[in-house]
Amino acid sequence: MAKVHVIDHPLIVHKLSLMRDKQTGSKEFREAIQEITTLLCYEATRDLPLKEVEIETPLARAKVRIIAGKKIAVVALLRSGIGMVDGVLQLVPTAKIGHIGMYRDPETLQPVEYYCKLPTDIDSRDVIIVDPMIGTGASASAAIDFIKNHGGKNIKFITILMTSDAKENLEKEHNDVDFYCAAVDDKLNDKGFIVPGLGDAGDRMFGTK
Repeated sequence: MAKVHVIDHPLIVHKLSLMRDKQTGSKEFREAIQEITTLLCYEATRDLPLKEVEIETPLARAKVRIIAGKKIAVVALLRSGIGMVDGVLQLVPTAKIGHIGMYRDPETLQPVEYYCKLPTDIDSRDVIIVDPMIGTGASASAAIDFIKNHGGKNIKFITILMTSDAKENLEKEHNDVDFYCAAVDDKLNDKGFIVPGLGDAGDRMFGTK
């Protein structure tokens, strides 16, 4: 059964603290989110299959193991998910990239889709969805459903923060998807922001308000 994996490596904990600090500027924020994503991707790809091949080292022939040709797609939820893509590509440079655009209705807090562009062979790839924050879990769940409807089967989700309610909801709604995050925060405030959180990830990343 899939679940939420909270990765509390000291480097992740340290970099997340920098992201939470309101004094951290956009440049440092972007760097931290990319670095945390790379560290989380390291964990998310731990189960990639390997195959044995024979190579020649400078000294002798040797049997070694390499990744068994697994095809991967990284799908960013717009807009802040864009800042996480390069963090995945650091480890999986041949991955294809897709984008899903959703915004949260300010009244209902439910996701509304406005854009989608996925690799045409999404049904034959392992999919890694990236979005830095999961509040209610509604947008994350909708994105997973959307990818499943396009044929995606093996799906993982990398985020920075989620709420305890989102964790509970997503583990029930998508028990075939593993989630990897840096921390689980307490709640949402009345404006739909994660508390204590790190503010609006997109605004802090791109220097907008």
